[in-house]
Amino acid sequence: MNPRATLDQLRRVLPDCPSWDAWLAQSGELPPDFDQLPSRARLPDLLTGDDGATITTPAAWQAQREGIRERLKHWVVGQFPPAPDNLRAEVLSEHVDEGGTAQREVRLTFGPEGRATLRLWLFIPPARAGDAIERAPVFLTQVTHRDWALIAVRRGYLACVYAAADSADDTDTFAAAYPGYDWTRLMRRAWAASRCIDYLETVPQAAMSQIAITGHSRNGKQSLMATAFDERISLVISSSSGAGGVLSARDFSEQQFGEGIELITRRFPEWFHPRLRFFVGREDKLPVDMHDMVALAAPRPCLLSIALNDAVESSWAIQQTYLAAQKVYDLCGVPDRLRILWRPGSHETWTTIIERYLDWCDTHFGRASYRFPERLLHPHDWEGWRASSRTQVSVGEFPTRALSSRTGVATVADWERERVALHTQVAWMLGDAPPHLTSAGGDYGEEPPHIAATIGRGEASVPAGIEKQQVVFGEYVCGDIYTPAGARQAGRPLPAVLWLHPWSPANGYAALYRRGEQAQHILARAGFAVFCFDQIGFGRRIEEAEYFYQRHPRWSLLGKCVRDAGAALDIMARLPYIDSARIVGLGYGLGSLVGLHLGALEMTQGRLAGFASVCGPAAFRLDTDATRTGGMQRWSRDTLLLPKLGFFDAQPDSIPYDVSDLLACFAPRPVLVVSPQMDREAPPDLVTPAVDAARNVYALHGVADRLTHLIPEDYNHFGPSQQALVLEWLKQL
Repeated sequence: MNPRATLDQLRRVLPDCPSWDAWLAQSGELPPDFDQLPSRARLPDLLTGDDGATITTPAAWQAQREGIRERLKHWVVGQFPPAPDNLRAEVLSEHVDEGGTAQREVRLTFGPEGRATLRLWLFIPPARAGDAIERAPVFLTQVTHRDWALIAVRRGYLACVYAAADSADDTDTFAAAYPGYDWTRLMRRAWAASRCIDYLETVPQAAMSQIAITGHSRNGKQSLMATAFDERISLVISSSSGAGGVLSARDFSEQQFGEGIELITRRFPEWFHPRLRFFVGREDKLPVDMHDMVALAAPRPCLLSIALNDAVESSWAIQQTYLAAQKVYDLCGVPDRLRILWRPGSHETWTTIIERYLDWCDTHFGRASYRFPERLLHPHDWEGWRASSRTQVSVGEFPTRALSSRTGVATVADWERERVALHTQVAWMLGDAPPHLTSAGGDYGEEPPHIAATIGRGEASVPAGIEKQQVVFGEYVCGDIYTPAGARQAGRPLPAVLWLHPWSPANGYAALYRRGEQAQHILARAGFAVFCFDQIGFGRRIEEAEYFYQRHPRWSLLGKCVRDAGAALDIMARLPYIDSARIVGLGYGLGSLVGLHLGALEMTQGRLAGFASVCGPAAFRLDTDATRTGGMQRWSRDTLLLPKLGFFDAQPDSIPYDVSDLLACFAPRPVLVVSPQMDREAPPDLVTPAVDAARNVYALHGVADRLTHLIPEDYNHFGPSQQALVLEWLKQL
């Protein structure tokens, strides 16, 4: 597709964004030729140079950094001016408080004709008894975090707070003074931090070799940007910087219920360069991503702080960034200078957290020693799993076959015999399941209101006309059931939907960063009872996955997901207000993979009356190009969802079953498959053959039309347009 056609497609598919439209009209720019850009579904290896050679020395990494900076300027932050040579400082006020801390307000002027101005406030503690020199390490942050500075002063830091944040932003004067640059607001704020450092060089009490910068949320983004472009910064703490901060666009987009490129460039158009919007749905084509920004801090200490259930963050995505950037820190010989600080809760901070930030500073400035052990929440080490589980698979013992060839299947009876073998194959792939008891359900262990509110499904989030009921089911898992108001008491059983969510660590089944109403609310408003729960590793259950393979080395995370989904069906079938003959599954992304495996194991139970797969998996046999989509390796090696699948990387034609078989297991029940044209993980050309192969089984039943495949002109997200497709299909059942 040529760039003009690409732009036309984006303008048809994406929501209106007036600022982007204005920039397009003013600049005349077109998207890059995506056919000429390499696809890199995973985060590009930081130790592969622009010339394709492996970077093996710190010196070679230093040479690579300038190219990364230039790509960041072009695609993300914009071009900005060099440091001014005419900076002047005017002290507006100064006094010493009762404790001996000097407080100074300063206005800086610089740039062409001195038209750029910036206010800053210094808090200079008295020299500590026994200090050899009267210089203090610097704690640099934005005016929003003035109270953080008070804690820093107590800890013996010279604090500098500057007016480059939402609460006070002097950087509009920068844009006026330097009209020839296309820098973004966040980059202007990052550049403001450097101007503070220019001034600090004149302050005798400031230890210029010990400058720490930090900020929270959008201020965390600008702190990373400042560190990437100013080597004078000694240490950075990125606090909940989210998308465009430490979370890569590849791993935190709308397909993970995240704040993807489309949303962030439309809601906050001044934060990033408009060129970034070209990559909506094509994140694999990005020439630069946020792990690059983190790596530019190396070898300087960098602490990545994240809250587990923050709607603008992702524990999975930050772990991916960490693992990618850690290679650079290892190369530089300082692996302990990069760490993740996991926080409970949501987007908030409190005193304990700021003290830990200062512990990080003290540790790396040689003032004290605090422990920051490496902790990774999501299983990721496939080779480690293989060794510890002692799992061996002789792939050569498995017959090879094409996607559509289940030989000898000519009748429904033939297929049913084949299904018995398929059931065994799926159970084997899911792993050695531990003992299982059926739960009668109950209310002990319900999610308390404050937790539900944190994760975005408290009572205040439930719209008028809808009710939510909790039930504890399966192996002590809490689920939520949404129904039309009064329906549970009406005595008339409702059709029901089992909602299986995508890869969304922070909030599980609740899509806080969404376009349109929550899926469970839309379905309940349409007259369905909707059963929702967090799968293992997501929402309230993030930490449950951390030691999963130590507890169950020969099982699989996907096997546990399928077990929980089956337990949900057990409970749904027993609820008096649910019609057990009209329960339909709805899976999006990861949820589709779970639902398809559940359907294959149901056999004679047939508790799902149908299934809707939205942006589900591509055919395993065809999904072999890891650079294009991530390949089937993302289910095995990257996420350890289905680790046994990893043994078949070199011989995909020997995989015991495929997506086509899973779809066929639902025959003759209706199935909807939605695979958008712009789905970078499961493009239609890798999905359609699986659907066509499954349709052969539907044809044996004489109901080929019950397998519906829709390919909308869209990208991978579950916004209103795709929700409408599912709802229309459900109404027709």
